[in-house]
Amino acid sequence: MAQTVQLDQETFSCSICLDLLKHPVAIPCGHSYCMNCIKTYWDEGENKIPSCPQCRETFIPRPELVKNTMLAALVEEMKKTGLQAAPADHCYAGPEDVACDFCSGRKRKAVKSCLACLASYCQKHLQPHHDAAPFKKHKLVDPSKNLQDNICPRHDEVMKMFCRTDEKCICYLCSVEEHKGHDTVTSAAERTERQREMEGRRQQIQHEIRGREQDVKMLQQEAEAINQSADKTVEDSEEIFTELISLLQKRSSEVKQQIRSQQETEVSPIRELEEKLQQEIGELKRRDAEKKELLDTEDHNYFIRNSPSLSPVFWSIHSSSTSIRPLTHSSSTSIRPLTHTSSFRIRPLTHSSSISIRPLSLRYFQDVAAAVSEVRGELQDILRNRWTHVSLPDTEVDVLLSQSEPTSRAGFLKYSCEITLDPNTVNTRLILSEENRKATLTDKDQPYSDHPDRFTKHHLVLSRESLTGRHYWEVEKKGDEVLIAVSYKIISRIKRWTASGFGANDKSWGLFCGSKVSGLWHNSIRTSISHPQSSRIGVYLDHGAGVLSFYSVSDTMTLLHRVQTSFTQPLYVGLSVGNKDGASAEFCKLK
Repeated sequence: MAQTVQLDQETFSCSICLDLLKHPVAIPCGHSYCMNCIKTYWDEGENKIPSCPQCRETFIPRPELVKNTMLAALVEEMKKTGLQAAPADHCYAGPEDVACDFCSGRKRKAVKSCLACLASYCQKHLQPHHDAAPFKKHKLVDPSKNLQDNICPRHDEVMKMFCRTDEKCICYLCSVEEHKGHDTVTSAAERTERQREMEGRRQQIQHEIRGREQDVKMLQQEAEAINQSADKTVEDSEEIFTELISLLQKRSSEVKQQIRSQQETEVSPIRELEEKLQQEIGELKRRDAEKKELLDTEDHNYFIRNSPSLSPVFWSIHSSSTSIRPLTHSSSTSIRPLTHTSSFRIRPLTHSSSISIRPLSLRYFQDVAAAVSEVRGELQDILRNRWTHVSLPDTEVDVLLSQSEPTSRAGFLKYSCEITLDPNTVNTRLILSEENRKATLTDKDQPYSDHPDRFTKHHLVLSRESLTGRHYWEVEKKGDEVLIAVSYKIISRIKRWTASGFGANDKSWGLFCGSKVSGLWHNSIRTSISHPQSSRIGVYLDHGAGVLSFYSVSDTMTLLHRVQTSFTQPLYVGLSVGNKDGASAEFCKLK
């Protein structure tokens, strides 16, 4: 039993106080702590949502803590043996861990770092920050090795200020010395604003992610539809071609059978005639041999007795007339068959047979060969010249991917467009000139007629042209506080700035160009711009791809900011001219 307890001492230790558990409780994630330790941790911790100090799992609502009687009994049993739980090795800091600055000897891992004390504490040495009132106002963060980065190298003070002019963290003394007159705020205020901006960006990114995921889903469905259609078409095509091949094979077999049948019809009488002629040739050869034998005898009386009397006419061979029609020609062949007689007396030949056949240069079955050749030509014409009628059309799939953005001013100028301002929208404090391409601020109201599209609250004006597709334009600004924007037409004309101002709502995007502060505004969220600006600003819009880019145009083009979003309506170009009389903005004529 003692050996088992020794092995399990670490299990019965509280990871907060590093001592044996007192009134042990188990929280929903399964880890156990002293009841007072976990209550204090939840009551005084910087995180208002209850969480486990070890696994960081959060619990909503806060769980009720109930004493674990079985675990308490085991702890009491350990105490009776006189054993105390030794701190576990994993509580000590390793090479990659943040060590406690107040541990002597072997240092434990830090559980928190204090931005006020600029020190890191293990759980034991952190306790005063929970118990002592002066420490409770200190800012505790996760253990950090970079606490010294928060110290001003010049004044050795904690940097709690932020200079927006120079975009750097400073201490309070810096704000009243070398940064005097700059736009300075507390680090907390800058963090809050940037966090709000970042949350806005994150929402925009999440919106784009959802849009892209929907696009991917649509593309997958389109690809699946194409694959299914292709598979079905291949299957149908194979079935049709199989039928065609079967039909051709059947027709080939029929033609072959017809040719063989006609061949037999034509050759059969020729074979019969040939056989008869061969028989007659044999009979003639036999009789010729008899005559030769009689001629060769030396017995004159035998020769005279067996030879017929001389006659001035030729011996004839009586034969019946045989008429055949070889192949398609109607030639008649009359052959007198040989007759065998027992005597040597024969009649002189009075009729000679003749056989008429077509010339050898002519080919048999020319009509059939010509017909088959014609069919082959027609099939080749269908497969080669008419195949375009069954070829698959190109399938255009809009994947919502943008074309590459130009990389030079010459490339941007290919998309240049002429922008003119709409007099029906211009605020009465703005004067339009240069064929309605220039807006100038004046200190006197202009006698414009009433119109529902006119901006009445602020110095704003929209373009006549609505933009979709890809466009590029440039604006030459004069004076401070000029805002170059794009907006949906439905933006308000008479309400407060958050509803009608360019960049102050979700219906518009505006680049604010100021002498001290510049930034891209959308939905009242500002994105800082640190690049220097010239007096000429170039704007590139790819409506379909959701790209809006602002450039500083001089000898070169410098990207100031690029917006990636999804435009749901046509866009109008907008201008807002600042508060100084004579300030202006003009759309440049581009070649």
